Amino acid sequence: MDKQQRRAKLGDLLASMRLAAGLNQADVAARLGKPQSFVSKYESAERRVDLSDLEEIATAIGVSLEDVVAQYREAVDAG
Repeated sequence: MDKQQRRAKLGDLLASMRLAAGLNQADVAARLGKPQSFVSKYESAERRVDLSDLEEIATAIGVSLEDVVAQYREAVDAG
């Protein structure tokens, strides 16, 4: 799996976690103090996120960074 595919898996995971929390992109963006396009771009794999971004996103969604990483690992391992 290449980097773009991994980025897409992460974006899909974050979108799923956001939806499971009952949030829309605008909700998360407001919590992050960023424009809604920031959320849209990382969810669609158009933008990379670094570790500090990922930690802030997880907090905004209401999940732990550890949960995000564990579920990402599962998604990548599943192919």
